Amino acid sequence: MKLLSTETRLQLASAIFLALIAGYLDGYGLLFLGTYVSFMSGNTTITGLKSAQGNFQAALPSAVAVLSFVTGSFLGNLLSQSKLRYSHRLIFGVIAGLLATVAGLEWVGPRNVPSEIAMLSLAMGMLNPALSKIGAESVSITFMTGMLSRIGAHLASAAGAKPLAEGQGPGDSHLARARIDASIWVGFLVGAALSGMAHSHFRLWALLPPCVVMIALVLFSESATPSLEKRITRSIRGLRSAA
Repeated sequence: MKLLSTETRLQLASAIFLALIAGYLDGYGLLFLGTYVSFMSGNTTITGLKSAQGNFQAALPSAVAVLSFVTGSFLGNLLSQSKLRYSHRLIFGVIAGLLATVAGLEWVGPRNVPSEIAMLSLAMGMLNPALSKIGAESVSITFMTGMLSRIGAHLASAAGAKPLAEGQGPGDSHLARARIDASIWVGFLVGAALSGMAHSHFRLWALLPPCVVMIALVLFSESATPSLEKRITRSIRGLRSAA
């Protein structure tokens, strides 16, 4: 079977890395704030359940997370679809600023949990538009339910020898796409595991690693094109020209 192209491999590596950050932040939200900042299905269930029980105070954190995530998704998509030259750097910069603000609140105290949930959920909502495709496969950096559903669908199609619609060449297959989706899911899982380690050893510094990564993306991501995928492609071409 033909290996993935260099461009697709770089896209996959970027997606795994972003999923790792997403898993880390979701784990952080659950451990430190008692609320998911990415798992909006769970937050929707909690909001509905607690509201029906008349416990609106308990429903507030999850409701804040849902509203903030939607707002972040709106802003992230608005920026990524705009004609701004530095749109993705701006997205990563806003995310880094939100993480730094939450980290600062953790340091100075007293903690304002709803505000921290709102800022982290806003950041997570903005993260997903950063990379929406790997080759021809649509991916979700923060929506693991969708990723697992696609894995099952691709495996079922492979088992039934169903041809891949709009395949991108001999290396593109249902199994190959299932591996892509599974790799991103594993990245999210590893990120969540790392947040558990941070909880045990350095709580006050727990947001430093993802914040540093976002700052690095602001500084080193190529920004002359409207999407991360196109930036990666241009970087590859530049490296080949210099070789």
